Order: sequence, then C-alpha cells, then structure tokens
Amino acid sequence: MPSRSSPTAPLPLLLTGISGVAGYNAFYYFRAKYPGRVIGLRQRNNWRLAGDGIVACDAEDRDRLARLFDQHQFAAVLDCAGNCALKSCELDAEMAWRINVDGVRNLLDIIDGRARFVHLSVDLVFSGSPQRDDGWMGYRESDATDPVTVYGKTMVAAEQLILERDRSACILRISLPMGISFNGHAGAIDWIQSRFKHHRPATLYYDEVRSPTYTDCLNELCEVILGNRLSGVFHAGGPRRSTLYEIAQTINRVGGYDPKLLHGCPRIEAGPVPPRAGDVTLDSRKLAAALGFEPFDPWPLEPRFVPTTRDWHFDRPAGEGGSPGLLAAALYRNGRREGVRPPEAEHRPPSRTKT
Repeated sequence: MPSRSSPTAPLPLLLTGISGVAGYNAFYYFRAKYPGRVIGLRQRNNWRLAGDGIVACDAEDRDRLARLFDQHQFAAVLDCAGNCALKSCELDAEMAWRINVDGVRNLLDIIDGRARFVHLSVDLVFSGSPQRDDGWMGYRESDATDPVTVYGKTMVAAEQLILERDRSACILRISLPMGISFNGHAGAIDWIQSRFKHHRPATLYYDEVRSPTYTDCLNELCEVILGNRLSGVFHAGGPRRSTLYEIAQTINRVGGYDPKLLHGCPRIEAGPVPPRAGDVTLDSRKLAAALGFEPFDPWPLEPRFVPTTRDWHFDRPAGEGGSPGLLAAALYRNGRREGVRPPEAEHRPPSRTKT
C-alpha cells in the first residue's frame, strides 16, 4: 500500500488555481520541496499574485496552456482551479461553466494522458439533505451527486469529464481547506476573522456541516497521490465534522474577538441566492484504506478549541489568552505537520507592477 514515504511527485509539476486556499498553500509547499521544478498558474486579472514560478494564464486560454506544456514538459498536474464564489456562480452561470468545466477540458485535451492528473473537487457536489440518522458517517463515493448550486453542478460536470477522458486520473473531493489565503479574506478562516478583526458582525449557519482539513495535511496528501497510481474518486474530508457556526465560534474564541459579533441562523434564512447545502460531511474511509494510513488530523487539532454549546465562545477560561497569534498557530497550522507555508497576506506588501 502507498504510504507517506511514497515516491515523490513526478516532475516538473504544474499547479493550477494558486489564488485559492488549497492551491496557494500547495504551491509554496511544493515549490520549497522541489525548487525550480514547480510552476503555478493564476488568472491573468489577478495581477497582485506574482513571484518566482508564478505564471499568468487563464484556464480557458487553450493556446497559452499548450505553449506552457511545450515549454516545460510537465509530468504531473495538480488541478486546484475553479471559481468557488457561490453567489458569483449563481449570477453568472456562463462564467462558472467556462472556468470550472471548460478549463478542465482544456487541460485534458493538452495532457492527453501524458501526465499524472490529480483534480480537487468539493463536498458541495451533494445537497446535504435529507438529514441522516445518528450513525451516518457522511457521504460515500458511491452516493449519487445532487448539488443545489451552479458551482456544485459545474464541479460534477468536471468530474464526469475527467472520468470519461482519463481513467488514470485521481479526483479528491475536499471540504473546507483551513489555511492562509492570498488576499487575506478568501478562505473560511480569513473571511470570518476579517469580520471580527474589523469589529463587524458575521452570521453563520447552524445546519450547514462540513469536514474541514488543515492545508498542511492536504499538501502532504496531494504529494502522496501525485506519486502513486490511485485513480477514480476519493473523499478527502477531515475526521471532525463542524457546522459553519461552530467553525466561527472556534475562530472567535481562539482569536480573542468580541463574542457578540457572532450570530447564527438556520440556512433557510440565508435567502434564495445562493442556495445553501445542508450536512455534506464526507466519509473518507475509502481513501484511508487505499493509502494504508489516515491522512488527516482533526481541525481544530486541540479538543479544547471544539465548541460544545451555542454559547461556548462567550466562555473565556483564565489563562487561555485568545489572540490572533494563537489563532495563527492553532487554526492555520497543524502542530503535528512540518512544512513551508505561504506568507500571510497582512504582512505581504502589495505588488505595484502588473505582470
């Protein structure tokens, strides 16, 4: 069986979608391990994301992609691309299909079986309803997809395209990747923290349930998958399920923010656009069995940071000392995993030159 000491990723390696949380953290992880052998793609209009190994190329730009493959002769592709902004996708379905589906089609056309292809999909290919019994472990790979959003529908279409075109490819359905985002407010942690940090309220849902993972764990998993021959669809969610409200509770208390800023409600009160999924917990036992080890630690790692009641974040035990520094150490980073991490957005000066 594969293990954490599996063969290294085939090189050179192309990472797409490095402006997203998963891709951003993976780029710096792989770039540090394989200097000069990793290229990251960003959308052309995201000009602030610049640096060594970063190339501006839209996934829909087939000709530009083909030239990059001719130039670098990539042996593997880790596809983290996609527009995951739920509301934007609902309001502009054509854009969502162009980026999330046509971008994958272009990659498949150009790769044509010549490179290892690993694609990151998402738990929102499921609707989260109806509610399951207490013994339910989460959605399994054999469960039928039934997304409630345009974003989810495009991700299902991309999966089907990959399965039809490249039987050796591996699709990882992930949940919320917990790590630093490029712009400081795109990821789950960054968006919620940015509200609290600027003394603004944040409303999260009691009944939308996810399977969050540290990006530290996800980076290592992607390296193992790139280096082995697993193919097909695998669920890659963390072992601890959390509602969006509970995630916000943890961020509020660990960060030392005003507990009165956090509000909760059922997802039915979220409004019609975008529609919200329910419990989309992922059962990832198939992946662990295939690997021969459990790839994910729970998020948060420390049980003391796991909410137990809806008012849990109002309790501030003496000596706990919630602060942004503690949040960065305990929620952005997994203390059990070592690795290079990207720079924090608030400490990175903005680029002044378009590239």
